Amino acid sequence: MPNIKLARRLAASILKVGLNKVFIDPNEVNDVAVANSRQGIRKLIKTKVITKRMPVVHSRARVRAYNEAKKKGRHMGTGKRKGSANARLPVKVLWMRRMRVLRRMLKKYRESKKIDKHLYHELYMQVKGNKYKTKRVLMETIHHQKAEIIREKALAEQARVAKERAEVRRQKRAQRMAAQHAAAQQEAAQS
Repeated sequence: MPNIKLARRLAASILKVGLNKVFIDPNEVNDVAVANSRQGIRKLIKTKVITKRMPVVHSRARVRAYNEAKKKGRHMGTGKRKGSANARLPVKVLWMRRMRVLRRMLKKYRESKKIDKHLYHELYMQVKGNKYKTKRVLMETIHHQKAEIIREKALAEQARVAKERAEVRRQKRAQRMAAQHAAAQQEAAQS
């Protein structure tokens, strides 16, 4: 058996692979043993006496199928769980998600002038205080509070109008009383 150790090392260097990835045709071993230079090895590579082995296939097909099933919720039962519920999906992460969703919504409402800065601040602090679980609940509160503000404004306007009317009535009455008083004085003076 001719010594092809040198040829294998040179071929590995030329092909830029490891020694085990170099395939030497067992029928041409004598030719390979004679080739003791890089030039000779290149010639043998060209004539396909020395070739590079294909990489070993490590298929991920089964893994992909398994992951697809996991997406659907398979293989996720109690027997497959190692960490606590809090380790698997921390309460803090849920809290952060909720805060960000609600704060984003408040910011959007404030920028689109649906709520003023005072109502925004009030609701912001309530959100921080864990008063609202979902966007829907917060939205309902906003609508309710806005309706309340409009109602209060309407009531204030009604009160102002009523006050003005009362003032006008009071002035008319005062004028009437003054006229009656003057008339009574005239009659007293004539008689």
